[in-house]
Amino acid sequence: MATAAVAGTVRPKSFWRDWVLTVDHKKIGIMYAVTGLFFLIFGGLAALAIRTQLAMPGAEVLKPDSFNQFFTMHGTIMIFLFVIPMLAGAFANYLVPIMVGAQDMAFPRMNALSYWLYLLGGIGLMISPLLGAMPDVGWTAYPPYSIESKGIGLDLWVTGVHILGLSSILGAINTIVTIFNMRAPGMTLNRMPLFVWAMLVTSFIQLFGVPALAGAVTTLLFDRHLGTVFYSVAAGGDPMLYQHLFWFYSHPAVYVMVIPAMGIVSEIIPVFSRKPIFGYHAIAYSSVTIGLLGFLVWAHHMFVAGMQVEAGIPFMVTSLIIAVPTAIKIFNWLSTLWKGSIQFTTPLLFSAFGFIFLFAIGGLSGLFLAAVPIDIHLHDTYFVVGHFHYVVFGGTMMAIIAGLFYWYPKATGRMYNEKLGIWTFWIYFFGTNLTFFPMFLAGYLGMQRRVYDYIHTPEMFLWNKLATAGSFIIGFATILVFYNILVSLWKGAKAEANPWGAQTLEWTVSSPPPEHNFHEIPVVTAYPYNFGVSGKDHKRFSDDDAVRV
Repeated sequence: MATAAVAGTVRPKSFWRDWVLTVDHKKIGIMYAVTGLFFLIFGGLAALAIRTQLAMPGAEVLKPDSFNQFFTMHGTIMIFLFVIPMLAGAFANYLVPIMVGAQDMAFPRMNALSYWLYLLGGIGLMISPLLGAMPDVGWTAYPPYSIESKGIGLDLWVTGVHILGLSSILGAINTIVTIFNMRAPGMTLNRMPLFVWAMLVTSFIQLFGVPALAGAVTTLLFDRHLGTVFYSVAAGGDPMLYQHLFWFYSHPAVYVMVIPAMGIVSEIIPVFSRKPIFGYHAIAYSSVTIGLLGFLVWAHHMFVAGMQVEAGIPFMVTSLIIAVPTAIKIFNWLSTLWKGSIQFTTPLLFSAFGFIFLFAIGGLSGLFLAAVPIDIHLHDTYFVVGHFHYVVFGGTMMAIIAGLFYWYPKATGRMYNEKLGIWTFWIYFFGTNLTFFPMFLAGYLGMQRRVYDYIHTPEMFLWNKLATAGSFIIGFATILVFYNILVSLWKGAKAEANPWGAQTLEWTVSSPPPEHNFHEIPVVTAYPYNFGVSGKDHKRFSDDDAVRV
């Protein structure tokens, strides 16, 4: 066994040096998580305001202009300030270096810069309500309306998106370099944890996709203030160009949210099934396939935007094909669970029952929208809203909560309240389905998305009432998550180094891990899911261990 001594350093004493000036990837990950959860509060409150308005058609809970501003801020906050930073910022920062046996990210100072840019971009987006100038163009900011939108709200939005994009690119470069250059001896690509595989693919998507979004919003800003005509039809421009650029990034961005979530699920299911994960290579390489195909499906958002029907056929085909690698993951997770010694803990419930079930509904409903003839009828209805939220909230949010509870003992040194966690899952599960499934039915009946009011038929009224009731149940469940996290910091039992009996490297060190993670660099000689295999508990692997895949 080859080991290398690692020199320790003295932990800074003051809060300023310990947190504000830190370059420790674990603390930066925690800072991402705390900031993201803080933004979640505002995004969630905006959603409740929107749903309250829609439950009382004809009333004026929000003014029409305010309604537009609230759903713009809701979408922007949830995507740019919560989901993506939680997965690509919090989880990736905390887990990737320690999972590959490294002491830190490849560029620790650049890592810290990424976080502070994220915070600055978030402040830029959130300051518009304080100035009374919230953007009202939706999170897509389609021209021509976005060019004509008054006030500085959209300018702040564009500036914030730019800063957040820069933060994402720096973070992606750091993650890629760390994975390729700082893995522990013996950790080949085919021995990496599946979450690391997921973050490698995600980082490449960000690296190639974000510049397209930056180009779209930059030219939009030029049209607003410098007299350019990129998107002015009267002057020879084309608003479709914006949509092509926007969706070239923003559809792969869905996979920036989903692939890390799949990585979290892939870590949790074998641990609580006590079985080697079924189809390690299939799961790892399907992430790569999804990442590649993700750049070939963007135009399915534009079937009714003026494209010729024939031009949409190739995008329909690729959009249907991308379901294959996704299905491969799901079948392998189910095969792992099959005849496993299952422990029904909170992380497993959120992963197996939450993510898989709800994401499957979101994925299957996406097949309807990928087909040109059906999409023409369902486009921009609440069917799309239901599909999107089943994928991003029902799926990704479930994985985020699963990950929070799974690695909570490692990050805090405390155990959470298991009974409260299980109750929280069932409340979340019920509330999510009650909120988003009626949207399929409302959309099928023709209810348009992004509308302040709608036709008050009894069926439409009922589906919106149920969806609103469900949203408040989700809000209550979210409060329980916050309560469990905060109270357990003080009252939770002390956590062991490896309370779950997991085999990835982060569980071989104390809870919480020491600075620089490892006193001795580990040597890896097997892949990390050999549950039930004699001598493959976890920790340091001996040279005579056989690799079992």
